[in-house]
Amino acid sequence: MPVLGIMSGTSLDGVDYALCEVALTRVRLLRHWQVKFPRPIQERLRAAACNRATSHELAQLHHDLGRFYAKHSQPGRKARLVGLHGQTIFHHPDVRTPATFQLGEPAYLVEAMRVPVVGNFRAADVAAGGQGAPLATLFHKIVFGQPGRYICVNNLGGISNVTSLDWRRGPTPAVLAFDTGPACLLLDSAVRHFTRGRESFDRDGTRASRGQVAAEPLADWLKHRFFRMRPPKSTGRELFGETFFARALGALAKLSPQDALATLTEFTSRSLALNYGLHLPSLPEKVILCGGCSANSHLVGRIRANLNALRATMKVVTSEEVGWPLSSVEAAAFALLAYYRWRKRPANIPQTTGARRAVLLGHVAEPLQTSGSASSGSSLCQRG
Repeated sequence: MPVLGIMSGTSLDGVDYALCEVALTRVRLLRHWQVKFPRPIQERLRAAACNRATSHELAQLHHDLGRFYAKHSQPGRKARLVGLHGQTIFHHPDVRTPATFQLGEPAYLVEAMRVPVVGNFRAADVAAGGQGAPLATLFHKIVFGQPGRYICVNNLGGISNVTSLDWRRGPTPAVLAFDTGPACLLLDSAVRHFTRGRESFDRDGTRASRGQVAAEPLADWLKHRFFRMRPPKSTGRELFGETFFARALGALAKLSPQDALATLTEFTSRSLALNYGLHLPSLPEKVILCGGCSANSHLVGRIRANLNALRATMKVVTSEEVGWPLSSVEAAAFALLAYYRWRKRPANIPQTTGARRAVLLGHVAEPLQTSGSASSGSSLCQRG
């Protein structure tokens, strides 16, 4: 079944679309495209994510974002189903009062595409006692898992998350997945700060590669309690966003922009390796990096160096090297999750999210099908 997955992540830079051919046990990428958010939308999203938007502004942004998703979905018009992640503006995985919230009204996609749209994927897992994250684990298992081998898939978006797939024993892999901490989030904040908003990211890590790492703030940041928390765990801007960066600026005040970026880059790579050493049952043979921040060659080099310090024979590659464009993976994951929801199959993995049970992920919005309308393929599937 052709399914369109739509993902916009914590970095707030834009939207990834992935049109995929999906079945229960396989996913094939047909087409992938990206659309950058215009600066006004970016600024409004950042205000919403930082608790600086009114209820009226949130409502307007929810609809404007839905229209934006729909406007740029047309290259995926062959899809018979859409999976819309939406834009996370709040993620609070506290065990007592967990909450997560994504903006982007799906009704505009239903109207534009005339096919069912699945959205609000995280709420059911949260209601079942989970953190609503990570959810791409099933996709990583189906697409990247290899019987007889131990592989990790690490997504580098605004936040870094790892899926551990140890398939060396038995017919199914031992699966573990959790967030490791920041990826691009702090690096992008630093670039915006030092360029006064003229630039939004450090292309290829060029600036960071010219700097020197400041040992004292790095050591202090690596003491953050999140890194030693045992999985299941997830995080977001609430821990590693603007508030963290504002405090970090004090420690970086005497450094050049290059040294500050070098230090933040090392923090990202070291925190990732620290989580591997603390929380994985053993160290993998291979790590596949995906997500937009995997295009930062300096960061990838530092991740490789820090992981190789744990295990010298660990191979670190990008998803591009195994046939999946860096920014296609998360969008394709939500195409798969939409398909599972349409087929009424649970798609969360409770031991990775902390949920009490497996649940159906997502709410289904459908167009009205009339006898005279062209078939969208909905009649071939059970009603959601």
